[in-house]
Amino acid sequence: MAVITGTGHVRQGSGTPAIKTMQSVRLGQQIFILLGAIVIYFGVRHLTEGSVSSAVANAARVVDLERALGLHHEQWLQDTFASSSRVSTVFNWIYIWGHWPVIAVTLIWLARKHQVIYLRTRNAMIMSGAIGMVIFATFPVAPPRLAHLDMVDTVTVSSHAYRVLQPPMFTNQYAAVPSLHVGWDLLMGIAIAIAARRLWVKVIGVLMPIAMTIAVVLTANHYIVDAIAGAALTTSCWFAVRWWARRRELRLQVATT
Repeated sequence: MAVITGTGHVRQGSGTPAIKTMQSVRLGQQIFILLGAIVIYFGVRHLTEGSVSSAVANAARVVDLERALGLHHEQWLQDTFASSSRVSTVFNWIYIWGHWPVIAVTLIWLARKHQVIYLRTRNAMIMSGAIGMVIFATFPVAPPRLAHLDMVDTVTVSSHAYRVLQPPMFTNQYAAVPSLHVGWDLLMGIAIAIAARRLWVKVIGVLMPIAMTIAVVLTANHYIVDAIAGAALTTSCWFAVRWWARRRELRLQVATT
């Protein structure tokens, strides 16, 4: 038989098949929860798509902020580092395949092998997604590719794969701020770096959000400020989830004494 201890570990007895069944049911439940959250996220994101004029006007405000901070270098970066079709293809692939596929694989791995880290990552992702939807609805922003900045939408020009992973019917084109492409990849990277035992896997976790930050800028899908905002949002949610979990643990300890 299999017994779950108070620390969340499974104590194995003679019933190995029972352990496998219990784990598969748990994983299936989590997949159901995440798929439901993703459907809600994309559905609401589509419904909250702002007007084109407001999104372009807000994009101009973002550009003005970047200029004031000395961060408005998106066009120069694309012209300098993504002018080659081969180079732009690499960043297109990072933008397309380095997001949802990586998130799915990472969450499944965490749910099976590192459940405490999985729950923290899942909750931070859901929390930041909910906050992001509010921002998308109240502050629509056109990305650089749609803000009349003479930047090339390299993903759309060079690849149709992104529309398979994220159909247009569920896409809010004016949800540039914050960049959850960067933010959620950062969450996955943090989780991988903490949970992994092998150094090379930890290095991948560190490099993932860096590569995605470069990709979202060079493909003209986000501003530099977007990436910073996305990283700040998800990092804040990561620590907020841990703070809330500790408060709950303390309340339970008090209640049982």
